[in-house]
Amino acid sequence: MKKLYTAADLQQAYLLSHLLEQAGIAHYISNENLQGGVGELPFTHTYPTLWLFDETDVKRATAIIGVFERAATGQGNGWRCAACGEDNPGTFETCWKCGGDRG
Repeated sequence: MKKLYTAADLQQAYLLSHLLEQAGIAHYISNENLQGGVGELPFTHTYPTLWLFDETDVKRATAIIGVFERAATGQGNGWRCAACGEDNPGTFETCWKCGGDRG
């Protein structure tokens, strides 16, 4: 196993996990249940981490995380909905106005 990423919180870990799953990359989230230990444990030890089962997936997984991080910081490109023509931020996967796919 190879440590891939330390997430800021469990929600971020699950978002990344879903993206890795869609790409067919086998992985594991550790520290899922340690958030409740903050205060008793050092907070840096409670962050959820993503681990890869196969080290040959590191390059693909790192690329997926890079796209996620750029989108999360607003550095992703905006897009126009094909269904209704509305402009959407790069962080949106569906149109905020009509719910159409980014596609």
